Amino acid sequence: MTGDHLRLLAHELRSPVAALGVLASVAAVGSAADLARTVALAVAAGRDIERLLSDPDLLSLRPEELELDALVSSLVQPGVTCVVQPARVVCDPTRIRQAVANLVANGLRHGSVVTVTGARLDDGFAIAVADDGPGIDPGRDVFERGASGVGSTGYGLWLARAITEAHGGTLTVESTPGTGATFTLSVPQRPSVSD
Repeated sequence: MTGDHLRLLAHELRSPVAALGVLASVAAVGSAADLARTVALAVAAGRDIERLLSDPDLLSLRPEELELDALVSSLVQPGVTCVVQPARVVCDPTRIRQAVANLVANGLRHGSVVTVTGARLDDGFAIAVADDGPGIDPGRDVFERGASGVGSTGYGLWLARAITEAHGGTLTVESTPGTGATFTLSVPQRPSVSD
């Protein structure tokens, strides 16, 4: 395993490990009704960690059919709001969570409020991550590997795009300096996964 691959792996382990910390805090003060959901999210984060450690290719895909809201619900944390339409989608949940978690982390690094929206499209699904940060300077390629801002490794946005493209999708950004940025991850529909 190369040094670059180890740095990428360490970068990607931060999100599910942080999610486990947030879930533990919620479980400590949440109601009994919230406990089942919290345990399910913790199990998903644990599986993501296991997958990251056992799969040497960070862009390999294991598509499955799942609910779109379940896919992004583990990303809720202080400063993040999720508004996702219920829909069945087919994708690799670990990889898409990685991509969206990187977009959320980027939004929180540059702003204080992040909104994640998700919806089924005729030909797939889209997840948008909007922040209230300073926006992006025109002409800057934020998806370039190693492109780094303050407190950034330069891997997150590059890997989010690589994961989206591995699914046959696109990751775009719309921004006007001073008004934040919106990253939209669009993934085409795949045939249903058989049992």
